[in-house]
Amino acid sequence: MSSGRPDIRSTVVVLTLATTLTVAGTISVVSATAATPATTTAAAAVAAAAAPEDDGADCAIPTLPDTGALPTTTRLPDPFRKLDGNRITTKGEWRCRREEIKKLSEKFVYGEKPGKPSSVTGTVSSSTITVNVSHNGRSSSFTASVQLPSGTGPFPAVVILGGFGADAAAIRAAGAATINYDPYAVGREGTPRNNKQGAFYSIYGNTSPTGLLTAWGWGVSRIIDVIETNGGTILRPDIGVTGCSRFGKGAFVTGVFDQRIALTMPIESGSAGVPIFRGIPGEGAQSLSSAYSEQPWLGDAFGTFTSSPTRLPVDTHSAVAMIAPRGLFIMDNPHIANLGPRSASIAALAGAEVYRALGATTNITYWSDVTDGTHCANRTEWRTPLQQNIQKFLLKTGNATGTMRISSRASGNLTEWRDWTTPTLTDTNPTITP
Repeated sequence: MSSGRPDIRSTVVVLTLATTLTVAGTISVVSATAATPATTTAAAAVAAAAAPEDDGADCAIPTLPDTGALPTTTRLPDPFRKLDGNRITTKGEWRCRREEIKKLSEKFVYGEKPGKPSSVTGTVSSSTITVNVSHNGRSSSFTASVQLPSGTGPFPAVVILGGFGADAAAIRAAGAATINYDPYAVGREGTPRNNKQGAFYSIYGNTSPTGLLTAWGWGVSRIIDVIETNGGTILRPDIGVTGCSRFGKGAFVTGVFDQRIALTMPIESGSAGVPIFRGIPGEGAQSLSSAYSEQPWLGDAFGTFTSSPTRLPVDTHSAVAMIAPRGLFIMDNPHIANLGPRSASIAALAGAEVYRALGATTNITYWSDVTDGTHCANRTEWRTPLQQNIQKFLLKTGNATGTMRISSRASGNLTEWRDWTTPTLTDTNPTITP
């Protein structure tokens, strides 16, 4: 995979969702409300009490459409429009609208993520987490390794999928533990869709239509279950998740489907990760059919849409929106077109409109302003925002404002992708908590 690395530093488009200024060839869009008390209050609400894994599980969801009844929509579906055709008007309505998006995403894109199994037990030590799961007469288990920062616990933690690409030293220097999690123990690659393997499929069957990305996220959720009940003086359930490349896809989906995760940090996730499905065919990124067939990352049902993503009732901007208003830091590489960075920037910009409607614009960061084109390299440009996000969402000691630094090498234009506007939602604060 060629990096296409340039000889000069690219122009950068810096966005924080509001007033536009032009200075020396760089466009800066700086929020006029970034430091207002209302925004600070919203961020504090996000960092408050822990949420359930899915806080919309009690919502009454209308019957989902059948695949054959889906219309063709070339632009991104309106995240604010409910299944009944009405748009939400209050922040409180987002909870159940999010649940609708979750169900649509499970049915057509990722496969179902089951709720907490009937029994989840395990242990937490300063070096290892063990997870034991039993459900409907089936059982499975797996482990993850732990590295603690200096100081006295209990510590928040960042789960690193796959063990590479993330700046683990910078994470620990910021004051969070790292949990090195092997996703293959829960959902193995190299398996056919009718014979999936790993701890998830030992519980739910090897012919489960749920894709690996969702299975990997299920494993992280079970780690959180164990930390919640056994963390004690070692770890506390203030959790972030990260990973690069295929594990960036997994980190993204993990954060989408578990609202207990306070900070989601996918790195260079590529097709089946952050980039919008509708944009991938025109960008030269890994094709949807290739991503679908390379590994069973996506749910089996997605096979219907690899050549017709415009029929999807959701897109990855919807997944970004599902994380709102929790912390989200997307790290991307504008030098490798195969990763779909332009389509990823569109997903971030469109999803950020939900953050804006919920009064949480400062909780999302997208950063593709990097000079090094090497895939999954640790980058100095990301170190400060990485640590600031950890301080804000996991340690709860910071208040850094999220930003969007989009390289002009791979800058998408949101106006080309939406025909909907962002509503002004009533209510003081979002009802969703991390």
